[in-house]
Amino acid sequence: MAKKQYAVIGMGRFGFSVANALSEMGFDVLAIDSDEQRTQAVSNIVTHAVSADSTDEEALRALGIRNFDVVVVAIGEDIQSSILTTLILKDIGVETIIVKAQNELHGKVLNKIGADKVIYPERDMGMRVAHHLTSPNILDYIEISDDYSILEMKASQDMVGKNLKELDVRARFGCNVMAIKRGNKMNISPYADDLLEEGDILVIVGEKSDLTKLELAYPK
Repeated sequence: MAKKQYAVIGMGRFGFSVANALSEMGFDVLAIDSDEQRTQAVSNIVTHAVSADSTDEEALRALGIRNFDVVVVAIGEDIQSSILTTLILKDIGVETIIVKAQNELHGKVLNKIGADKVIYPERDMGMRVAHHLTSPNILDYIEISDDYSILEMKASQDMVGKNLKELDVRARFGCNVMAIKRGNKMNISPYADDLLEEGDILVIVGEKSDLTKLELAYPK
């Protein structure tokens, strides 16, 4: 099976980070930015780096943008360029378009014009920081829909030595423990009598409000 090819438009901090991560994973990456200095900065990391105006349809067609499996529009502050670029990519026939949104209104527009996925990196990072501040045991927080999220939570002092049946997370908080990480091992679908040890990490899914109750119940 051929490797997926990615194009990332906009080499700000977010776009650079995405392009760099994809390259490190071994994928072919085309980096595009209207600023030549930015494309030069990423040129030794990605497969190809090009200085071009993403709102110029002919320029994008000349780059063969339609041949890429996924195009990430990571344009920063210029919402108009972000929207116009997304429209052009949709018109050209790009298979999958992922776009960074500045705010909820921007995201709604992107969804309406056909973006396959809209992401909110600043908002999501803010949420992760907030959850970590309220409970040092929270290692990661991933929003999977408007109502549901996944939480990675280090077993607190009150959890260690107890099994899942005793904790009764489902009945008390309406959440489900999907897995337990212990060192390099992952226990998928753990049993009710599995005891928690110090350093264990619980992967929990649930409604956001229920997860918040769980966090507050185990603050340390």
